[in-house]
Amino acid sequence: MTVIRKNGFTLIEVLIAIVITAMIITALYSTFFLSRRAVDAVDNSLVKLQETRAVLDVMKREIESAVYAREKPYTLFKLYDRDFYGKQASMMVVSTFTPLLPGISKVTYAVEENDEKLILTKKIDAAYGRPLDTQSVPLMEDIEGFTVEAGYNNTWVKTWDSAASNGVPDQIRISVKIRIKKEEDPFTISDLAKLRVGKTL
Repeated sequence: MTVIRKNGFTLIEVLIAIVITAMIITALYSTFFLSRRAVDAVDNSLVKLQETRAVLDVMKREIESAVYAREKPYTLFKLYDRDFYGKQASMMVVSTFTPLLPGISKVTYAVEENDEKLILTKKIDAAYGRPLDTQSVPLMEDIEGFTVEAGYNNTWVKTWDSAASNGVPDQIRISVKIRIKKEEDPFTISDLAKLRVGKTL
């Protein structure tokens, strides 16, 4: 007598295979999205850090190109110590050379407040002659603080007026405090600038 065998799977075997496949796909899917979220978080952190470093680099170059001469009243170097909601918000006005305008320009770095968020802004104007019709341009949004300090005779101060002190400081320390994630503590990125114009290199 011949026995006929039918090849195939039972319904139970098919259901078990579908459940196992669904579990594997779910695990891969969640792993992919967790990895993607981690990569996005790192990207956002790097972008914020690069943005801060770029802003500090531009400031440093303009500070190092600062010009002050007592006999030229359109030249100045001023630092103001201010704060918003207990957060440091310095203001700096300096006559300097900038690639955006010919000759000497008056550059103002200040912090403005909008919806309880601090925004670091920059304004460029002509140092002499007719003032330009320029607006403040936002450089960085949602910062935790901006500090500019003048170093002179081994002392750091947060206010400076070149007309009152009859000169410029030896060096400037600029600091921006940022927060990468809301749940993390803010940290400060700083840089030193030494004024070059009129000084021995």
